[in-house]
Amino acid sequence: MAGRESNVGSCGAEEERQRLLLNDHREAHFTAGEIVRDIIIGVSDGLTVPFALAAGLSGANAPSSIVLTAGIAEVAAGAISMGLGGYLAAKSEADNYARELKREEEEIIRVPDTEAAEVAEILAQYGIEPHEYGPVVNALRKRPQAWLDFMMKFELGLEKPDPKRALQSAFTIAIAYVLGGLVPLIPYMFIPVARKAVVASVILTLMALLIFGYAKGYFTGNKPFKSALQTALIGAIASAAAFSMAKAVQF
Repeated sequence: MAGRESNVGSCGAEEERQRLLLNDHREAHFTAGEIVRDIIIGVSDGLTVPFALAAGLSGANAPSSIVLTAGIAEVAAGAISMGLGGYLAAKSEADNYARELKREEEEIIRVPDTEAAEVAEILAQYGIEPHEYGPVVNALRKRPQAWLDFMMKFELGLEKPDPKRALQSAFTIAIAYVLGGLVPLIPYMFIPVARKAVVASVILTLMALLIFGYAKGYFTGNKPFKSALQTALIGAIASAAAFSMAKAVQF
């Protein structure tokens, strides 16, 4: 009896020690990946597409008022389109998770031995021996919800999506697109001559692309300066192509 109490006490002390260690150690992982991805998608397209459109219309000698009107219309349509695309993508991800969750739950009930063998196979891939993963498999079989969560994550590689993710993605992408899309149009609001406005637009947008590219590289773990140059280069090529095509069509 005394030995059992001693074991219980030691287990409790070990759990308390582990809890204290976890409280003292907070890993600074970046956890806003989905939001950053949506912002990158929105700002990247928002800076590039209206920039190319404005440059193309300027190359066709359209007045600043026409460029601005067409640009604002494109930003509005693009924000709606991009936001809807983000919503549908996130909704499809959530629907797929729900479908796979239901299928996995049915398999655990219908063929539990097969699913238990799959757990053993997954653990064996990490170099865990049968006598080591046996108790884990048995423990999961006694906890259906934990077993289901394990299979979803480690067999299918699926994380439970946030139920608000679809709307958040739609609004984030749309707002980011609008903010990015207004940058190349700002000069046309103040400079009535499109040939002069396009120069200011190019300078302003390239600066924005460099800043955005640097931030994108920083948050995604890539080389910030390389990312900045690549992003600015893509925008420059797109606008130059649109401007040249407009000039070519004129002739």
